[in-house]
Amino acid sequence: MAESYDAIVLGAGAAGLMCAARAGQRGRRVLVLEKADRPGKKILISGGGRCNFTNIGAGPANYLSANPHFAKSALARYTPRDFIELVDSYGIAWHEKTLGQLFCDGSAQQIVDLLLAECAKGSVEVRCNAEVTAVEHDTGRFAVMANGQIATAASLVIATGGPSIPKMGATGYAYDLARQFGLKVVEPRPALVPLTLGGEEVLFREISGVSAPVVATANKTSFAEAALFTHRGLSGPAILQVSSYWRPGDEVSIDFLPGRPADWLVERKRENPRATLKSLLREALPDRLADILAEKIGIHTELGNTPDKALQAAAARLARWSFHPNGSEGFAKAEVTVGGISTAELSSKTMESKRIPGLYAIGEAVDVTGWLGGYNFQWAWASAVAAGEAL
Repeated sequence: MAESYDAIVLGAGAAGLMCAARAGQRGRRVLVLEKADRPGKKILISGGGRCNFTNIGAGPANYLSANPHFAKSALARYTPRDFIELVDSYGIAWHEKTLGQLFCDGSAQQIVDLLLAECAKGSVEVRCNAEVTAVEHDTGRFAVMANGQIATAASLVIATGGPSIPKMGATGYAYDLARQFGLKVVEPRPALVPLTLGGEEVLFREISGVSAPVVATANKTSFAEAALFTHRGLSGPAILQVSSYWRPGDEVSIDFLPGRPADWLVERKRENPRATLKSLLREALPDRLADILAEKIGIHTELGNTPDKALQAAAARLARWSFHPNGSEGFAKAEVTVGGISTAELSSKTMESKRIPGLYAIGEAVDVTGWLGGYNFQWAWASAVAAGEAL
């Protein structure tokens, strides 16, 4: 005999657990199916194990989507302050690290425990090691087969995330299921991911491990944070941020000395004509980075013996140093996925499919992707609550 529920949620991650808890506390009988051996595995590795659970400044402008307006409704109705109140109600200590990013003082396990406690309040059943082998829809109900057992429900929630970090068990299953029901999928690609360098730019791999505060830009979108040179190319928060906007073939430009006027080198020439470009760069940047930039620019004379035009050109290059990544490190190293189930298919108020009544999609499975720094968790909470209140 098939077991009967009001709602079946596929995926016990941030969005799935939050949605199930909300629906369960509203009196719905909810089953959560998770293929991993424990719930919240991606939560546990987030924020260096401390879970960057939201960002106090999260708003629609911090998200990428084919429809930039879609996230407005859910984000407005469940805010960072709402989640902070929930965290506080469990006595979980937290701190703001930088740029509005909030982390647990203790462990990410505290957030998983919070979500499971919220599910318990709503008598939600959470099954791990549940391998879903078939999903069918007939006569207004969904039938899900997992581990040879069938469960049915009037509503089905896709909360299985995207394919980023496959070592944690992530797959593109959400997209397969969406397509099965005729929903469009915006091409998924890795986001918040290191970029790789080739050709002459391989030279920068020699300074692997060196980082510096910069302004990085891709496709007219800029972020002022640290960039890190790696043995494969470019990483660090500034690069991870612009990677979401970068497409193959695009350049990434870096301002190594943000805030400097265009003629700063000419001014320094007047002040200290015996200085060299390398010595000035070493004042502001790590020595190895300063040396490689000075070498690439090719000004070896003292500033007093260098034409103003050459110094202005050097300053301009340092303010917009073009890199041409030959790729990214892919879904294996991507923190999230850009793209996913098309927002055109969903109600922005409830996250329910416009085509298939009772079918919902939330969290990373949907074509809404946040910046680095707690924004993707806030979308998980907000979209989950929107669906959980509608189930």
